[in-house]
Amino acid sequence: MSRCLLSCLGLVGILGWSSVTAASGFEHEQWNDLLERHVQWTDGGHASVVDYGGMRADRARLQAYLDRLSAFPAEHFARLDRLDQLAFLLNAYNAFTVALVADGGPQIESIKDLGSLFRSPWKQRFFDLLGERRHLDEVEHELIRGNPGLADPRIHFAVNCASVGCPALRPEAYEGAKLEAQLDDQTRRFLADRSRNRVDGDTLWLSPIFRWYRQDFGDDDPPWPFLREHAATLADEPAGRAVVRAGQLDIEYTDYDWSLNAASR
Repeated sequence: MSRCLLSCLGLVGILGWSSVTAASGFEHEQWNDLLERHVQWTDGGHASVVDYGGMRADRARLQAYLDRLSAFPAEHFARLDRLDQLAFLLNAYNAFTVALVADGGPQIESIKDLGSLFRSPWKQRFFDLLGERRHLDEVEHELIRGNPGLADPRIHFAVNCASVGCPALRPEAYEGAKLEAQLDDQTRRFLADRSRNRVDGDTLWLSPIFRWYRQDFGDDDPPWPFLREHAATLADEPAGRAVVRAGQLDIEYTDYDWSLNAASR
């Protein structure tokens, strides 16, 4: 093979990766476009709804993004910086979840309908990521939470399980350059949702997320340092904020709504 041909093939390879390995290492523009088109804030910006019918109509575009996620080599991922890695995994989790629900058809009322007696939807290996066949729990609990370099309590307000009780699916893709601000905003929106987190008399009602993943929010049980830090968001009145900061409240947990976060509900 001539040097010229080898050079040309090398150039093609470089250009082929150019759409993937731009400034952030992986471009999420396809996913961002789908989110802007089919996801809307609701309840004053504390929640969002997804047009799964629209996602089904745009299934080819969604698949193109999923294929790019699956094709991205683990060695390229390893060279991304921390925030770009985390953005990649958060977007992957949410995009594959949307695909799972969209493919389930318009009749499903909950993501749990897609599970079986022996395997929940989060344990189904239905996609490739970073060189292996994966399930959703593996992405969240091993690749993100199980990685000390990526673990961050705010991820619990960014991964979306396609349910009303879950933190909102953000109508834009996560990007490494904006991720700190995006995670702070997701946290604020979720904690300010009074259907899930509120002070009521002598009780601080919290989402079950704080019970299920209490170790991720600090060593204390309940995680008062985290709660004190966010007292201004958890309570609307100065008196409520004061008792949160003082830790002088009983803790109870609100119900978790597993209904589908669909726009047509």
